[in-house]
Amino acid sequence: MASISSLGIGSGLDLNGLLDQLETAERKQLIPIVSQQKSYEAKISAFGKLESALDAFKEAAAKLASVDGFQAVSSTVSGESFTVSSGTDAVPGRYEIEITQLARAQSLASNGVADQEAQLGAGNLTITVGTGGEAQTLDIAIADEDSSLEAIRDAINAENGGVTASIINDGSGTPYRLVLTSDKTGEASTMTVNATGNTQLSDLLTHNADGTGTMTETVTAQNAELTVNGIDIVSESNRVEGALQDVTLNLNELTETGSPEILTVSRDTEQISDDIKAFVDTYNSLQKTMDELTAFNGPDAASGVLLGNNTMSSVESQLRAVMGGSVQEGSLNMLSEIGVELTLDGTLELDEERLEELVNDDLDSLSAFFSGGAEGEGLADRLDTTLTGMLEEGGLLSTTTSGLETTIESLDERYARVEESIGVTVERYRVQFAEMDMLVAQMNSTMSYLSQQFDAMNAQLGRG
Repeated sequence: MASISSLGIGSGLDLNGLLDQLETAERKQLIPIVSQQKSYEAKISAFGKLESALDAFKEAAAKLASVDGFQAVSSTVSGESFTVSSGTDAVPGRYEIEITQLARAQSLASNGVADQEAQLGAGNLTITVGTGGEAQTLDIAIADEDSSLEAIRDAINAENGGVTASIINDGSGTPYRLVLTSDKTGEASTMTVNATGNTQLSDLLTHNADGTGTMTETVTAQNAELTVNGIDIVSESNRVEGALQDVTLNLNELTETGSPEILTVSRDTEQISDDIKAFVDTYNSLQKTMDELTAFNGPDAASGVLLGNNTMSSVESQLRAVMGGSVQEGSLNMLSEIGVELTLDGTLELDEERLEELVNDDLDSLSAFFSGGAEGEGLADRLDTTLTGMLEEGGLLSTTTSGLETTIESLDERYARVEESIGVTVERYRVQFAEMDMLVAQMNSTMSYLSQQFDAMNAQLGRG
């Protein structure tokens, strides 16, 4: 059978061009399918933008959903002798703090040896850190081949038993000294050291609870001592917890005698105001996104992708119901009562003076409006419920986009079927054209033959 490239050779007709035109005409059946695919893909993209905007608003509302968010405090320190971290239960106030002693960890140093790699002989080493029920005991068996100062140091550190060993070179004739340092500060973390089974070891590594022994106490264990508003405080650590409610003091250095540094703990009203402003701004950004997605730009211009979409309408109506609704908890019930007006274009307008008044004078009512209480829901709680229903897996947006994706898959299958049908049709045309081409070629050949015969007969009959 003839190929497409040979079409028209027999008849002299442009059958290849005609076949291309017919295929182009057939492929127009695919145009509406592609158009529908693009339309649904654009909607999925639009719902993605909407989901991002709703997520951002949900996060902004979540910051106002907890009572703790309205109890945030800020802390300032007048000097550098200590730093502070405070929680939501910290009590606002002014505190004079004087640090007279920092907590230290005990350090013990052995006598020196000439060679830190020389073997000292086998034995047993026992180190106890702390006293009573809090004590940690290390029992280390020292083999003869691993009895150098370096090997003993490494064996102690491998135990992770509350003490750190190091070697210091003091520059003397026997310079290498093993130094043991408690990992914890405070008087309760003192150490005892006892080496047995080897005279050389016991002469080097011994320290008793009463301070006697061959090792020298180079740093004495001590507690931190400070006063808070004239009250004496003792702490085993330089991290002081519990002296002030939900406030942690991190001691860095001693204060000047008679010159306490001032810690001021105050309600962080600025952060609360910022969170409410962010709530308003994020909602307005969400509203702008929804306006763009549903805009009607006239009959001669492209409108928003989700104009007239039922899911979009549901999102808008649910948000309007919550934002314009009344909160039953507390003395403040409407957004307008906290200085936030819902305008005609759907955005929020903030009265910063009214908000500042509430933050400074009636923070409990403002907290109840957003976060609710033990027996009621605040605005942030209601928004969380509504937005979760939209955004969660199986929620409003997820169901809608899944439906659109299913429709696109169906269109893909339909496109493939139509394209296959077009291929069959074009192939049928090609076969028919090839047959026609051969038939015309045969007719032309017959006509040529007959013409030659007639010419020959005329010549014989003298009719030329």
